[in-house]
Amino acid sequence: MTNSTGLMLVICAPSGTGKSTLIRRLTNEFSNFTFSISCTTRPPRPGEQNGQEYHFLSQEDFCARRDADFFAEWAEVHGNFYGTPRQATEDALAAGRDIVFDIDVQGARQLRASMNRGCFVFIFPPSRTELVNRLTGRGTENAATVAKRLAGAKKEITASQNFDHWIVNDNLHTAYDQLRAIYLAEKTRPCYNAAWASALRDQWEVT
Repeated sequence: MTNSTGLMLVICAPSGTGKSTLIRRLTNEFSNFTFSISCTTRPPRPGEQNGQEYHFLSQEDFCARRDADFFAEWAEVHGNFYGTPRQATEDALAAGRDIVFDIDVQGARQLRASMNRGCFVFIFPPSRTELVNRLTGRGTENAATVAKRLAGAKKEITASQNFDHWIVNDNLHTAYDQLRAIYLAEKTRPCYNAAWASALRDQWEVT
């Protein structure tokens, strides 16, 4: 029996926590996931195509859509706007597709308020010291950038109380097992199994 309603899996974490690696492992293992294609006002980077990585919009067009409640969530980042189309999200969920959102805590807060559904997971680094080591170990971040990312991490961790599940990424394999378990457990909720609920009513004459 297939699920008839898709799941919104919303994952947030400070930069350097390993969130992208965990998401990539999850979506590689489970084929029912799809990514929401966001809209942005930033210009395309070399190799990016409209409608694949992003829907590229002018600022005027983006703001008009924002004011018309086109987006399930939106944010301004470094002078550019980013937003998740509401209808495309609704359509994917109605088709039974699961959607993973890799967004910041502001976007997660908006999604919870606007969509009134979803599973919200926050991923922590093992410690502040370890996060500093990961950020500086990349060799691509100067001191000012590291300080900025740490300040952002503090704000995000402060908001972690609003999430349904916590994972500490101290060991990648353990963290992935926990994320995988959260996803599988969430999919057993009755709200994602309307087709099975209908079969129960037909077979057992329950209301």
